[in-house]
Amino acid sequence: MSRDIATAAGSWGTRAARVPRSLRRAAAVLGFAVLTAIGARMAVPLPGSPVPFTFEVVAVLAAGFLLGPRLGAASQLSYLAAGAAGLPVFAAGGGLAYLLGPTGGYLLAYPVAALVVGMVAKGRGLGGQTTGLLLGVAVIYLGGVAWLAPSLGVGRALAVGAAPFVVVDLLKVLLVLLVGRRATSGLSRLLA
Repeated sequence: MSRDIATAAGSWGTRAARVPRSLRRAAAVLGFAVLTAIGARMAVPLPGSPVPFTFEVVAVLAAGFLLGPRLGAASQLSYLAAGAAGLPVFAAGGGLAYLLGPTGGYLLAYPVAALVVGMVAKGRGLGGQTTGLLLGVAVIYLGGVAWLAPSLGVGRALAVGAAPFVVVDLLKVLLVLLVGRRATSGLSRLLA
């Protein structure tokens, strides 16, 4: 039975290698853009905060971790382009005006966060990978809090735009580490 699974996996890998590399990479970029959109739609409003709890951050971090800096950032730029074009990929809809709303700073930070994660975590051990993921979260917080601060003040922006998310985002980092470390080599071979 396990030999059959290994043969099937090897066969799938061989067939995937026949698909042009550019097409495999484009599919990975699009796939992570779709995962980000799915994560956005899993939104839970937080009382007193204009920022909902979503699973987008998992997809953003995983994109940088698994696809690397360029493809990870490209996946998030694709996500933002789809939303700006009006597709309902954000937590509560889509459209260019949505990017100017209270969560715009977080959304606009996603490509930079994926880029940072990919640059810092790629090819590193557990410490470097963890650092990369934590820096990615920090970039998202920085973008979101900086966006909220002019209207709310820095203290209030931190209180409603970062503080409620810290523990959950640390769990997201752990999740990406656990899943990402196992998936990295297979995805790297697929995209090479």
